[in-house]
Amino acid sequence: MNKSILSTILIAMLSLSSQAQDYQKIHRDLIVVDGHNDVIIESILPGEDIGKRLKTGHTDIPRLLEGGVDVQVFAVWSDDKKWKTGAFKHANDQIDALEKVVKNNPDKIEIAKNSADIERIRKSGKIVALIGIEGGNMIEGSLTNLEKLYNRGARYLTLTWNYNLPWVTAAAMEVKTKGDEGKGLTDHGRAIIKRMNELGMMVDLSHAGEKTFYDVLEVSTKPVLVSHSNAAALTPHYRNLKDKQLEALKKNGGVIGVNFFSEFLDSGYPKRVKKLYEKHHKVDPDNKPSTDKMYATLTKKQKNEVNAPMEMVLKHIDYLVKKVGIDHVAIGSDFDGINSTPQGLEDVSKFPLLTKALLDRGYKQEDIAKIMGLNFLRILKENEN
Repeated sequence: MNKSILSTILIAMLSLSSQAQDYQKIHRDLIVVDGHNDVIIESILPGEDIGKRLKTGHTDIPRLLEGGVDVQVFAVWSDDKKWKTGAFKHANDQIDALEKVVKNNPDKIEIAKNSADIERIRKSGKIVALIGIEGGNMIEGSLTNLEKLYNRGARYLTLTWNYNLPWVTAAAMEVKTKGDEGKGLTDHGRAIIKRMNELGMMVDLSHAGEKTFYDVLEVSTKPVLVSHSNAAALTPHYRNLKDKQLEALKKNGGVIGVNFFSEFLDSGYPKRVKKLYEKHHKVDPDNKPSTDKMYATLTKKQKNEVNAPMEMVLKHIDYLVKKVGIDHVAIGSDFDGINSTPQGLEDVSKFPLLTKALLDRGYKQEDIAKIMGLNFLRILKENEN
């Protein structure tokens, strides 16, 4: 081989190797915060040992360490329909389960209750665990229960899941009803928001209805969190925020965490699933399965084929940064709460590839640091008392 050609090849190989090391080092130097993960309900509560690498799910301690995740928010979740009673106990059972994980892995993970805890735990080299309550049904309408969950470490409350509560309405329900009558916060709902502000507990508006969103911004004296949602302008789903909501969020000083669910990232995802499903299955026109049910029948290879490309994650980040500014965008993966993940971001171990993609897209290191963690930590601190 010509020496000149060989030299060029070697230089190119060294350059690629250097770039790979650079993004990995940059990622390790970041404070990486994932604002929403459902591994408690998906793996921990059913009895899986996340201290070991699992063959199922998106999350375990080895993969969190591999992914360079410094701070993981563990969602405490319940299905409103299933837990019409006993939801407060169910929330405490989940926190008990997380505390057991910490007790069994004391050298690897620890629960934080404030910014000072986060800094101390992170410096020790352990994963920081934060608790977020996903669904106001778990306080059962009680300010006392809210305070008890706060005292156990809960640092945000996602006001609703997919169903209305007596004091607040959900996005999934609001979109089915015309007009504003009966939507948003009741007086009791406003009292809950005020008490959260007093406690130093972040109000999370993912899953909240649009009327609820604006009602909360009228009441809250603190920046709000939208832990795991995307831009409706790119993907017009009721779980994503419209431009006017994004403008209001910016004015409030809040933060939106980008969700990794293919359906919230890519409007073409349901069509791809349907097309592939119908290619391999006979379809009954009187009993059409949901996108999730169709997706579940696909092979691993087929699922990857229909999953949203990582490019869609980057497009949502680009759009949100443009609309609300670099200081108001974060990450809320929704790992283990979703079935379809983006190509290249299949589980928590893949976070370094997102850093690489942002670098390749031209984002500065200081801006990536904000998106990957600092923005979330800022509003956590601004909510603290």
